[in-house]
Amino acid sequence: MSIARFSRRALRGAGASGLTLPLIPEAFSPAFAQGAGERTLRYGISMADIPQTTGQPDRGAGAYQFTGYTLYDPLVAWEMDVADRPGKLMPGLATSWESDPADRKRWIFKLRSGVKFHDGSDFDADAVIWNFEKVLNPQAPHFDNRQAAQVRPRLPSVATWRKIAAMTVEVTTKAVDSIFPYQMLWFLISSPAQYERLGRSWERFANEPSGTGPFRMGRLVPRASAELLRNTNYWNPARMAKVDRIVLVCAPEAVTRSNALLTGQVDLIETPAPDIVGRLRQSGARIMENITPHVWNYHLSLLEGSPWRDIRLRQAANLAIDRAGVVALMNGLAKPAVGVVDPSSPWFGNPSFKIRHDPAEARRLLSAAGFTPRNPLRTKFIVATGGSGQMLSMPINEFIQQSWREVGIEVEFVPVELEVLYTCWRQGASGELARNNNVTANNVAYVTSDPLYALIRFFHSNQIAPTGVNWSHYRDAEMDRLIETALNTFDEAEVDRLMAKVHEKAVNEALLVFVVHDTNPRALGRNVRGYTQAQHWFQDLTTLS
Repeated sequence: MSIARFSRRALRGAGASGLTLPLIPEAFSPAFAQGAGERTLRYGISMADIPQTTGQPDRGAGAYQFTGYTLYDPLVAWEMDVADRPGKLMPGLATSWESDPADRKRWIFKLRSGVKFHDGSDFDADAVIWNFEKVLNPQAPHFDNRQAAQVRPRLPSVATWRKIAAMTVEVTTKAVDSIFPYQMLWFLISSPAQYERLGRSWERFANEPSGTGPFRMGRLVPRASAELLRNTNYWNPARMAKVDRIVLVCAPEAVTRSNALLTGQVDLIETPAPDIVGRLRQSGARIMENITPHVWNYHLSLLEGSPWRDIRLRQAANLAIDRAGVVALMNGLAKPAVGVVDPSSPWFGNPSFKIRHDPAEARRLLSAAGFTPRNPLRTKFIVATGGSGQMLSMPINEFIQQSWREVGIEVEFVPVELEVLYTCWRQGASGELARNNNVTANNVAYVTSDPLYALIRFFHSNQIAPTGVNWSHYRDAEMDRLIETALNTFDEAEVDRLMAKVHEKAVNEALLVFVVHDTNPRALGRNVRGYTQAQHWFQDLTTLS
């Protein structure tokens, strides 16, 4: 795979001198017909392809803002129209949900009446059950493995589901799980009637999707663009789209994406190239960023034979990294990570192992384990070439690679497209991709917005891949006990206290290599009048104006 690389010096020079930077190829810059008075915005996104459009987006959490919460709705929604505080759970296609006090594994969802799919069919309990079957029952005639692969790891607690009444559904969990509603944020509802109308073909459905969301799909050009059209019959007046049309344009290279905004090929972009931020501001563009529950890190294999079973090496890998240097590489569009979550989180706790830049201590630990710069630890990591949430993936990886080399860790990278990295993540450290490439770490970055997504799915032994995304194959009885106790309490403050203990243990054992938190930056051209950036990886494109 050929990957265009731009050094920090080259980018700075291009930005300062006005040199011509790469443009989006003509085929990737569709000229959509725009009616009189119609308001259209073109959005340059960091993905190499349009995320899956059938109901469960691929390409990670960042994809939900593009083909998830635009075309579809979840039963339990997230508050995305506030920027000055974290959002919270709120009613979506379900107006309420509660755990049965007599049987805490039993959850009752009351559904919203009067909602229509884009094809005109009714949303009801039958549609919800059909969607559960679509992704969790391989024997169902409409089961779609591509969608299942995306959402099944996000619904680890679901055991059974059934219709109780026309607008009421029961979901049971495998064990008591007080934070289960957070999982339902990822479960989106597509139209059974549209699937039938299209000859029961998910391939055809991808081109003519039907959800209940605030946008309908227009033209779709794989690996190039997708057109989102305002759904004038949307059920939620508070989320009516403020523009008539949004054109998503694939532009995976940060420099290409940034130059497209400078030259007027697009109206806004995600993740601008840090060294071109100055030029963007000079052109009149606004740079928006916000607190984001996200961490850019490495998951280390703890399988037999992995060097990372030695805590001295895990600690050394953390201490060798100059996080301030990574933030500088990002031109300030990042924050140093000293754990999975930020110290402001109620789940941070008080770890005794302090994540910092201390190369002398890193060398001491490596030497004690038998490694030096002249006799380095040699290993391979699988990393993404780019994609939403991965920030400047290759430049950051190469910066860290040099930091490690200076203390006695020689890492060879296996760069892959983002969806391949996710596949390796789901397979785990013992999976085919990890084994075939002889890698001992995975570089997936991810959202950390709730206890499941930040901690539980990585550190409980029942989440070992491929069941969940405990990629490392970490097993610890005390960690399991802390997590299970939290899942069995419905006292939010007690859950926070227990999650802080989980996080302390994860940091003290240096189970991951922590690097930075993303600030989820966007650059908005002068043509964009308004946008609310939520403190989440979920974003609401209906707020664009």
